[in-house]
Amino acid sequence: MKLEKIDMSISTNEVKNYLLDLQNRICHFLEKEDGKARFSEDTWEHTSGGGGKSRIIEKAQVLEKAGVNFSHVYGKSLPPSATIKRPELTNCQFQALGVSLVIHPRNPYAPTTHANIRFFLADTGLWWFGGGFDLTPYYGFIEDCQHWHSTARAACEPFGVDVYPRFKKWCDDYFYLKHRQEPRGIGGLFFDDLNEWGFEKSFAFMRSVGDHFIKAYQPILTRRKNSEYGERERNFQLYRRGRYVEFNLLYDRGTLFGLQSGGRTESILMSLPPLVSWKYDWQPEKQSEEAKLYSEFLVAKDWV
Repeated sequence: MKLEKIDMSISTNEVKNYLLDLQNRICHFLEKEDGKARFSEDTWEHTSGGGGKSRIIEKAQVLEKAGVNFSHVYGKSLPPSATIKRPELTNCQFQALGVSLVIHPRNPYAPTTHANIRFFLADTGLWWFGGGFDLTPYYGFIEDCQHWHSTARAACEPFGVDVYPRFKKWCDDYFYLKHRQEPRGIGGLFFDDLNEWGFEKSFAFMRSVGDHFIKAYQPILTRRKNSEYGERERNFQLYRRGRYVEFNLLYDRGTLFGLQSGGRTESILMSLPPLVSWKYDWQPEKQSEEAKLYSEFLVAKDWV
């Protein structure tokens, strides 16, 4: 990674102010979509310094569970999940700032979504941005997938024609359950270790990703949140949520980083759905809507 000399006290405050504003905007949009529920806020402190604000909705009209977390924590040493590719940072003190969210709608036709953007700073002066957003439908709709990826591409366009294809592929590769040999959803954007553009451009890209999340998800949630469904659709949703749990507990870097760095367990595991089921060796009926999810949507493809 290339180092750039910048005033990190000023830069960190800029990032923090943006992230707090983004958390507010996302919570406002979700409360408006639900119509009745309001987020509860839990403020917490990290053992090594700093802390965060966790905002949660549970058992609401539209949102069965949603969490939008802000954190700014200090650590005495980076955990193994962060140093495995950066051994030179072992035992370095660090700061980590980010907003992370997961939304589990009640309606099976409304997809689950995850997003996060983050900034890391080590005491050596090394810094980087990371994040992205991805979509996990239970019943696929081509127009939803096209809108999602068109918005992801729009977030990337000001930064180069190669950015969207690069970070889309990274997302496809990252959100893949190796033990199942299937993707978690239809992807979106994923990036990490971003500092090659310098601070200002990298920060601008992080903001673009954050700003485009609402544009990407709100129209889809609005379209699907009131769709009629029955026990069959609900049971399939709970079954597919099992894949979400498997990925988060086995592979997700954010989960591992949070737990290994002594983060707040309740806030880290708020990403898990409230209800989930596993069935032994279950297979969907041929040519059913459930089977179509596997054959037409849980495959890496160019949606735009």
